[in-house]
Amino acid sequence: MAASSVVCSWLVAACMSVACEKDSSISMMSTTSSNSSGLSKWAARRRKRTLAKCAPHLSGIPNLVTSCLAFQPCDHYQKSSHVSEFFFGFGSGNAPVHGRRRKSHRPAAHSGEAMAIAVQPATDMPKKKPPTKQRRVVVTGMGVETPLGHDPDVFYNNLLEGVSGISEIEAFDCSQYPTKIAGEIKSFSTDGWVAPKLSKRMDRFMLYMLTAGKKALADGGITDDVMDELNKTRCGVLIGSAMGGMKGWMGPNYSISTACATSNFCILNAANHIIRGEADVMLCGGSDAVIIPIGLGGFVACRALSQRNNDPTKASRPWDSGRDGFVMGEGAGVLLLEELEHAKKRGATIYAEFLGGSFTCDAYHMTEPHPEGTGVILCIEKALAQSGVSKEDVNYINAHATSTPAGDLKEYQALIRCFGQNPELKINSTKSMIGHLLGAAGAVEAVATVQAIRMGWVHPNINLENPDDIVDTNVLVGPTKERLSIKVALSNSFGFGGHNSSILFAPFQ
Repeated sequence: MAASSVVCSWLVAACMSVACEKDSSISMMSTTSSNSSGLSKWAARRRKRTLAKCAPHLSGIPNLVTSCLAFQPCDHYQKSSHVSEFFFGFGSGNAPVHGRRRKSHRPAAHSGEAMAIAVQPATDMPKKKPPTKQRRVVVTGMGVETPLGHDPDVFYNNLLEGVSGISEIEAFDCSQYPTKIAGEIKSFSTDGWVAPKLSKRMDRFMLYMLTAGKKALADGGITDDVMDELNKTRCGVLIGSAMGGMKGWMGPNYSISTACATSNFCILNAANHIIRGEADVMLCGGSDAVIIPIGLGGFVACRALSQRNNDPTKASRPWDSGRDGFVMGEGAGVLLLEELEHAKKRGATIYAEFLGGSFTCDAYHMTEPHPEGTGVILCIEKALAQSGVSKEDVNYINAHATSTPAGDLKEYQALIRCFGQNPELKINSTKSMIGHLLGAAGAVEAVATVQAIRMGWVHPNINLENPDDIVDTNVLVGPTKERLSIKVALSNSFGFGGHNSSILFAPFQ
């Protein structure tokens, strides 16, 4: 999922380059009211001609091509790296600019300035939502496939003990790559979960998804007898195409791909289907398995990965001054969400309550974040408002923190701006032990968040040996697990395209 977004980013850049290769002279911000009609017709004809040239080479993605040709890229985009400083923490100022651009004959603002004006985010934060009577959503089942275990309890106990799941890659020969480590799942079996015939045909991410999903059902007490009694028109799946229509569930069944924010988008949308009365039960989460040559090679080309090959367990180190990039991981996480009264009626065990969340988009750059973190702050503010939660009540945050030089600090600054006045606040990063699971990261970290609520313990930040100067170590969880009675927990996930997502959980009361 996340890897596909990298490809999309490159395609967007390519389309933009083609669009302005021969005569890119439109400045959207400089168009005046007097000539807008004529220019619109001219621009439409120009886009049509350019599309005709591009179409044979980009067949199969007409919508992407059309959308790309509708805009002129800013100079900042052409000069910047195709690597996200926020999500991967690296950048390069020597990316090639394809083609020459003819100077415009009309006065126009600098394209970078025009972009800044066009996407200036609103500064008015949403007001807290007044209390209303609505359907409540609870977590009644969980399933995982991770480098640290295939059961939620085993997985979380390993996190509490500070065990690292990062090791040398064994799935293929990576001796020619500068990065040779990952959060790889070493022992994985579908026995009892997936038919052998399907196991041989399916990609690993589908197998992770199926096994984690079925484990979540089993964990939630959805036996065959219970399954027979469910109104399947009110049961849905929002985790991926491999599980669509599983067990005859006829409610909402679709998938979402928003790069590394995928899982959180799935979880929040699934909960919203329940809140709106469109479903009573939803399986939701994410899965990814891109520790393969093309996946590793792609991120190596982005210069995004840690190269601490001689000491794999020390490679992922969020907020530590010695971090040199993120570590790829793989796996799946699935939550069974259920409407409260429906769960009570069948006697389900309730692990936690899902309070709500929010999405935003930086609307700043395809891969780079807003330099002031405005999109992240807005996302958190909206999540709190939508959920009816006060900032003071949030005392635990499972951060996105991927162990990149820039990304970790920008998220940290946004969190402190939002919650810095809370003396009980504790922040950690699950990625310090399992790496970045890309599209599956949010779901696996949601399981870790629910487990923290259940057990009253938050896992450590391992490898935090020399924290960055601006980081307050009293806010970050230390090298060992810590006791914490969680009031409200926040889990963040961000992705390419400027996607921001925040979701909130709390103990069920």
